[in-house]
Amino acid sequence: QVQLVESGGGLVQPGGSLTLSCVVSGSIFSGYTMGWYRQSPGKQRELVASITSSGNTYYNDSVKGRFTISRDNAKNTWYLQMLKLKPEDTAVYYCNGRYYNGIYFGDWGQGTQVTVSS
Repeated sequence: QVQLVESGGGLVQPGGSLTLSCVVSGSIFSGYTMGWYRQSPGKQRELVASITSSGNTYYNDSVKGRFTISRDNAKNTWYLQMLKLKPEDTAVYYCNGRYYNGIYFGDWGQGTQVTVSS
């Protein structure tokens, strides 16, 4: 069974940076898209960035030029580097992968809280 654990969140001032990590344990197969999502109170979960197993990336317009998604194959870990953070980036961030047949890697984890505030 695949498990996903997010970490790296925290409190940061506007303009600051954070790098989130998503460790995936268990067996995964090729043909997927790994995504970072976020959810803030009263809002639906939204896709922030994603990367396919072949390395193609996607970014939500709200984070283009500021966030970068990447993967360390050896560690089975995905990262989300977040620069020039804004208060509107405040949310709980989650990761999950989805195979091309639509099935997710596993259950959603606890997420990691990112708070951007002065």
